[in-house]
Amino acid sequence: MNARPLAREAALPDQGELERSLRHPRALFSFVMSWLTGLVTVLTLVPLFSVLWLLVVRGGSSLSLAVLSELPPAALMPGGGFGNAIVGTILMVAIATAISVPMGILAAVFLADFAPDGRTAIAVRFAAKVLTGLPSILAGVFAYGLVVATTGTFSAPAGGVALSVLMLPIVLLTAEEAIRAVPARMREAAIGMGATPTQVVLRILLPTALPGILTGVMLAIARAAGETAPLLFTALFSEYWMSDTSPEFLPKAPGDLMHPTASRAVLIYNFSSSPFDNQIELAWAAALVLVVLVLAVNLCGQALARRRA
Repeated sequence: MNARPLAREAALPDQGELERSLRHPRALFSFVMSWLTGLVTVLTLVPLFSVLWLLVVRGGSSLSLAVLSELPPAALMPGGGFGNAIVGTILMVAIATAISVPMGILAAVFLADFAPDGRTAIAVRFAAKVLTGLPSILAGVFAYGLVVATTGTFSAPAGGVALSVLMLPIVLLTAEEAIRAVPARMREAAIGMGATPTQVVLRILLPTALPGILTGVMLAIARAAGETAPLLFTALFSEYWMSDTSPEFLPKAPGDLMHPTASRAVLIYNFSSSPFDNQIELAWAAALVLVVLVLAVNLCGQALARRRA
């Protein structure tokens, strides 16, 4: 009864034979490639952790509560911060989100459920994929001609429009994939119970696909928060708070939005080339805050993606 197991054990090579097997070309090639891929993986992490370490060392030393709440300093002036840049970045990203998320989700519903194989859907899907590779500076030029040239001033809404152009294709494509991933039996069950197409979308498709949609929104926000070139053409920069009628940092009237607006990315761009040490240190601190924000948004997106899976 135990003849076959004993025969199998006898047929297995011992440790010495396994070690000698590295002399064979295939085994040696597999061993070398395994080590090579592991080494390359480690090397790819070196630039990332080097940048993070440099930001923590240089930016962390200048980071404080005052830096997060004060206005940028003048040349050779001590103290100061980038509180207005934080407010401006949040405001412009919020404007871009308010524009791109509803449009992207509605377009995704049309592409995934109402006319997935129509000519319009194919054209829109192709255009969205092309826009994902659009240079960000072109989005700034587009928003400059659409908003800045029309209103005659750089402003936060112009910056929001530019960022929405970059966010829209990401939201659209990820939302479409999330809606397509909803099981067909859920649609069929809802239709069989007498639900209208609108009810199927609002009560079945969107709630079920919500984690995937939120993942795309988070990724789009992370990209928009770190963009510089579009804001140079649209929001420019400002060393003051947005409100002209109050020392508080929040705008008090719609007219307060129609002025050049500060952002962290542009502040880093401007101060990093400054000849003054206080502004350079402030740029390092702003870069650290920006990286932490983008990293946190990406981690939220990854967590939502895992929850969806």
